[in-house]
Amino acid sequence: MELFWSVVQSVLAWFPKLWDLEIVQQQGHPITLGQLVIVLFLLVVGYFLSKKLSRLIGKRILTRLDIEESLRYTFQTVIFYVLLVILTLFVLGLLNVPLTVFTVLGSTFAIGVGFGAQKIINNFISGLIIMVERPVRVGDIIEVDGLKGTVEHIGARATRVKSLDNTHIVVPNSSFLENNVLNWTLSDDVVRSKIVVGIAYGSDTRVAEALLKKAISEHERVLKYPEVQVLFSEFGDNALNFIAYFWSRVPNVGALMQVESDIRFRVDELFRESEVVIAFPQRDVHIDSLSPIQVELKKD
Repeated sequence: MELFWSVVQSVLAWFPKLWDLEIVQQQGHPITLGQLVIVLFLLVVGYFLSKKLSRLIGKRILTRLDIEESLRYTFQTVIFYVLLVILTLFVLGLLNVPLTVFTVLGSTFAIGVGFGAQKIINNFISGLIIMVERPVRVGDIIEVDGLKGTVEHIGARATRVKSLDNTHIVVPNSSFLENNVLNWTLSDDVVRSKIVVGIAYGSDTRVAEALLKKAISEHERVLKYPEVQVLFSEFGDNALNFIAYFWSRVPNVGALMQVESDIRFRVDELFRESEVVIAFPQRDVHIDSLSPIQVELKKD
């Protein structure tokens, strides 16, 4: 027990010296280990306070303004970064820590990291460009690199997209600037969709056209203008093919798929009532044989 207390007393005796240990001296200002610890502690606490304050401003103030949700989110993110910069300058000034010391430390860190930080910086700058230009916004329905979903969060490094399977995919911000991105709701939430159906040869094509228009126009989410357009697309191998285009107002990808599903159910009902047959693949097989084909029936 005495040995334990002697070790504790030794550590406590060395602690003030360790706390006042001079790490670097810049322009006559000594930077001690204790100062660096205090700076890091205040920055970490200030980071979380800045995030909480920016969210509070977004909920209490920005929600009362007549601006769309995606723009409110952009303002909230900018406020967070501004608070973070102000906090950093305030903490450094409070402790009389010159900014030039971080230039030296930053240069050393940059040499150590090397080219590994290029991706991070690229994604960070891409995130700022996305927030300013807003080619992709929170709530938009997008499609990039075969991925289709709704944008939920745009961060400093990556963007979180919610897919149709209720899974979340983290996409680097640089992907939205380096690749072609299909934004279904960039200007508004009105989306054009299509229904493809083939009817059997011999069916009344005008009746099929009228039934398609009726099934689509009855849906509550389908817009009256632009009007529903039904095209007789081609004489297929097994069917007379039709494509019906319509416009609907949808909040997300799931709602769009539900609208298309509802319309297909209704088309099937109307076709059954009017005896319009939806075609299926058929093949006529011709067997060229020099001799008669022998057919045998066997009982088990």
